[in-house]
Amino acid sequence: MEKISISPMSINVAFQGRRFKTPQYKSYEKAVIMLLPNIKIPDPPFSVYYEFGFSNPLSDIDNPVKPLQDILQKKYSFNDRDIMEMHVVKRMVKKGSEYFAFEIKQLITI
Repeated sequence: MEKISISPMSINVAFQGRRFKTPQYKSYEKAVIMLLPNIKIPDPPFSVYYEFGFSNPLSDIDNPVKPLQDILQKKYSFNDRDIMEMHVVKRMVKKGSEYFAFEIKQLITI
């Protein structure tokens, strides 16, 4: 599992209106892409694990999923339509210790 020490971005902060990326999101996207390790993504279909370390207990568990997923598919050149299974975990951390972690595995189907 890869752990990245940066606060997860909410979808509410990522977009203006329906389709326009905010300047804050564009900056966040660049920062995250630079922090992400060079890993090999398996062949689809995918099972993904996302873990978000929040310092605010009011943070919604699902808000940072889409921005992170879009950034990951941009960095690793995969299509999120191939994600067939998702596990999302919310952890509470001290302010300044926010993070996200992720793992992308090949989903083995029978």
